[in-house]
Amino acid sequence: MLKRKITQTLEAWKNRSKHRPLIIKGPRQCGKTMAVLDFAHSNYQHVVYLNFFESPAYRSIFSGNLDVDTLTMMMTAILGSKAVFEPGKTVIILDEIQECPEARTALKFFCLDGRYDVISTGSLLGVEGYGRMPRSIPVGYETTIQMVPMDFEEFLWANGIPEAIISLLRTCLRNETQVPPALHERMRELLLQYVVVGGMPAVVQDFVDNHDLAEVLAMQRDLIRSYEDDMVKYARERDKVRIRACFRSIPVQLAKENKKFQFSLVERRGTSEKLSSAIGWLEDAGIVVRCRNLSVPELPLDGNAEENAFKLYLMDTGLFISMLDDGTQADILQGKLLGYKGAIFENLVADFFHKMGRKLYYFRKPSGLEIDFVIRYRGGASIIEVKARNGNAKSMRTVLSQPDKYHVAQGIKLVDAKVGRPDQILTLPLYMGAFLEDV
Repeated sequence: MLKRKITQTLEAWKNRSKHRPLIIKGPRQCGKTMAVLDFAHSNYQHVVYLNFFESPAYRSIFSGNLDVDTLTMMMTAILGSKAVFEPGKTVIILDEIQECPEARTALKFFCLDGRYDVISTGSLLGVEGYGRMPRSIPVGYETTIQMVPMDFEEFLWANGIPEAIISLLRTCLRNETQVPPALHERMRELLLQYVVVGGMPAVVQDFVDNHDLAEVLAMQRDLIRSYEDDMVKYARERDKVRIRACFRSIPVQLAKENKKFQFSLVERRGTSEKLSSAIGWLEDAGIVVRCRNLSVPELPLDGNAEENAFKLYLMDTGLFISMLDDGTQADILQGKLLGYKGAIFENLVADFFHKMGRKLYYFRKPSGLEIDFVIRYRGGASIIEVKARNGNAKSMRTVLSQPDKYHVAQGIKLVDAKVGRPDQILTLPLYMGAFLEDV
C-alpha cells in the first residue's frame, strides 16, 4: 500500500467534532478510492461501500425518500451482511458520487442525522457539460477537499527513502547548507525517475515493483486516452473538439520561447472567446494547471494576476512526458535532451507547486524579461527560475537590481547543481523545489 499524505487530512477530518460528510475531488486514477478504503478499514469497525460507476444499480437506493433510516434500510436490502450500521462506528463510502446526483443531495440528511460518517469521492464534479448535477447541492452540509496524484515526497516514500532523510533535505534547505554528496547524487537519480514516472499511483506502484519503463509508458498513455475519452463523452458537443485540441497543444505551447498560451496554435483564428470554455473544462477536470502572468511580481499575487495571459501545464510530470516522442524517457534519464529540456523541467516545477497546493504565477514583460514562477515564500514574493543546467539568470538579476520597482524578497534558481548563495540569488538543486512549502 502506497503511503499518501491525504491520510493525515482524513485523520484530521475524523477527529473534528461534528464533522460533516466529506467529498474528495480529484482527476481520475489519482488514488482516491484506494486511499479512502485504506483509511476506512483502519479507522472504523464497519465499512459500507457503494461504487456508482461499477454498479449503476446502487443509484436506486437514492431514488426515493432520502431520510437516513430509509437509505440505510435500502443499503441493507441490497448489500446484505456487507452493510452494518452502528452509530459512531460505521463509515459509508459513496465512490464516484458524480454518477448519482441524488446521493450528493442526501449528504445534507446524513449531516443533520450525524449517526454515520460519510466519505464520497468524485471525478469531474462540477465540470461544465457533465450533465449529472444534483437537484440540490448541500451547501453548508459537506466538506470538500481536492486530491492530486502523488507528489515527489510521496514518490520518495514509495522508493524506500525514510522520513529522516527527507527531514535532512529540509534542514539543508532551511539552513542553505550542502546536501551530503552521496544523498545529493541519489536525489538527482530519483528526480529524473520522477520526471518520467510521475505520480499516478498505479504507475508508481508498477515502477517500484518492476522498474519497466516500457510498461510505465503504456500505462500512462492508457490514462491519457481515458482522459481524452472523458472529453468526448462528457463535454458539451460544441466544446469536444476544442477541449482535445487544447490538451494536445500543450507540448507545443511549452516549446515556444514565449510560453504564453497561444490560441492560434489550437485552431486557425483561435481566440480567448472561442477557447476559454475548453480550457476551463480541462482545469475543472484536474487535467491541466493554469499559470497566470502577473502585472507586477509582488504580493498579493492573486490580486496582480492577469486573466488572459497564462501558460498551461500538465498536472503530472509523468503524463506530460508520455505525450512526447517515444524515446524521451531514455533521453531524460541519460541527459541527452537539447532545447526542449527547459519545458520539461518547467512542467516538473509546476507539478511540485501545484501538488503542494500553490496557485501558479509567472512574470513576463513585452521587453522579453521573463521569470518562470513567482511564489509567496517565507513571507515575501520570491522569483523562481528553472534551468536544466547552472547558468546566467539575466531576468532574475534585472528584477532583483530594482527593489523599488519590483518588491521581491529573493530570487531562487532551481538547477542541476548544489546548494549555494554566492550573492543575492539562492541556488538549489532541482529536487529541492518540492520542499519550497513555507509561505
